[in-house]
Amino acid sequence: MTHPAPAFATVADILRSRHSTRRFLPTPVPRETIAELLELASCSPSGTNAQPWKVYALAGEARTALSAALLESFGQDTTEKREYEYYPAQWTEPWLSRRRKLGFDLYSAVGIAKGDKSRMKAQTGRNFRFFDAPVGLIFTMSRQLAQGMLLDYGIFIGHLVIAAQARGLASCVQTAYAEFPVTIHRQLGIGDDELIVGGLALGYPDPDAPENRLHTERESVSEFTAFRGF
Repeated sequence: MTHPAPAFATVADILRSRHSTRRFLPTPVPRETIAELLELASCSPSGTNAQPWKVYALAGEARTALSAALLESFGQDTTEKREYEYYPAQWTEPWLSRRRKLGFDLYSAVGIAKGDKSRMKAQTGRNFRFFDAPVGLIFTMSRQLAQGMLLDYGIFIGHLVIAAQARGLASCVQTAYAEFPVTIHRQLGIGDDELIVGGLALGYPDPDAPENRLHTERESVSEFTAFRGF
């Protein structure tokens, strides 16, 4: 008699297979699928069950129009005040080396030579096209809530990308969108009472894209965990 594999084995496989995808196929993703994934993500925990997330799901002309507006701002080197600090003002070790390695590996994968600033900028600009994914999500949060609830938001997004992975979809979390809050507020008609948290590219991965074969390294559990009392 064959017994089904434990559920944890399936979850573990999904978690280990997830990685950021930076080139997508144009294959549409139905609205019903997006709604299902967001419903699953909404099962994530939040302090006092506040559920701080609000999502703008964009496809077709809506996604294209936002990308065009953002690329215009990005191309003009427009400076917009980011609504919260995401990266440190100055990188130190070990995080500096990890950041540099990711950049080097990504540029190498897509054939960008060191110092080729024009192509580096073009690659960065692909963020604002959602890496050609058919679906783009913009995440916002009420300004009435404290920024500590960004922790809850991160859990929500984590649930979302894992649910997408389980459905055969790929994703890329994009905090770059938080760098252009003015453009996003204007283009989507979002009220000033909403803080732009970030975005997400969602769709089917392009299997032939070299950047999609990039898998970042992870530190071992023994490196980041202090076990006590075991």
